[in-house]
Amino acid sequence: ILLLNSGDGMSDGSEDLHATLQRSGVRGCDTFVALPPATSPGVVIFGKNSDRPSGEKQSIRTYPRTVHFAQGQPAPQLQCTYISIPQVEETHAVILSQIDWMWGAEMGVNERGVVIGNEAVWTRDKCSSEKSHLLGMDLLRLGLERGGSAEEAMGVITDLLQRYGQGGPCAEDDPSFTYHNSFLIVDREEAWVLETSDRHWVAQRVTEGVRNISNCLSIGSSYERCSPGIEQYARDKGYIRGSAAEKIDFSRVFGLGGASSSACYDPRFCQGKKLLEKHLDSGSLDKEAMMAILREHTEGICMHGGFETTSSWVSEIFTEPDAGGCVRAQHWATGRPYPCKSEFQSQHFVAK
Repeated sequence: ILLLNSGDGMSDGSEDLHATLQRSGVRGCDTFVALPPATSPGVVIFGKNSDRPSGEKQSIRTYPRTVHFAQGQPAPQLQCTYISIPQVEETHAVILSQIDWMWGAEMGVNERGVVIGNEAVWTRDKCSSEKSHLLGMDLLRLGLERGGSAEEAMGVITDLLQRYGQGGPCAEDDPSFTYHNSFLIVDREEAWVLETSDRHWVAQRVTEGVRNISNCLSIGSSYERCSPGIEQYARDKGYIRGSAAEKIDFSRVFGLGGASSSACYDPRFCQGKKLLEKHLDSGSLDKEAMMAILREHTEGICMHGGFETTSSWVSEIFTEPDAGGCVRAQHWATGRPYPCKSEFQSQHFVAK
């Protein structure tokens, strides 16, 4: 029997900023994916609203495919937001919705048709404020630049997460604003939901229907992959006790609510799920329907106020490649606040 230590969320019993943020509702972003039968056959639809501190600027930027060094030469260092890591030999062309002050991105796509959005999550693990790790937004960009499929991009993110950790201030003028991350990673065949706490993670594969993520842990024990040693880590931290289970319930073990958080009850998550499921069996969720979801004000999916929707993104990816074998996809982004008022502009890759 696996028992949960359902204390106040911190192993030392102290009050924690991350719990305060979770309770106070200072949070944002919603990310969505729809696959058949919610969409037309052979079509995958992705959408995200990036909710950030009011007034923060976000731009749509394109970066071409690049060979960074010749085979056999030493790898140069790549400067991310706070730390440098070794560069890889070649990176994919990407289109990013990028916060102006950071290296990473809130959402984006690569030339192989991989699309990623991330979310802030707060867990029982303390978020590091030290500028000695990768931001979740850095991990997102690295996944796009280095991953040729959703599964590959997930592998890039989890490998770098375990190697360098995640952390550091996530707002330019507020060093206390830190968080862990979840990711929705999508290509023309499948999606992966990746939820993290410190350097540990679980990943759930999605091949049909709809899925969304928000500012809560939502996977539970329904995952295909997890970080090595995750159960022993939770046991060492005092999050669980008792005999081993086949799988730990990630939401319950790592969620701030402990035993009460086996499911995500975040109002925006629930509203987003409800809006997606309206299309579940009709095949009617297309790009226009996704844009309408992002413009929804119920429960703050389109957010106004101290936190606001500063940029929005929709992608349409087709299962079948074109005659030349290339991925067929279309992408739209606002690059400015409020999808309820802003036009979604078509985005295109650039040649080097």
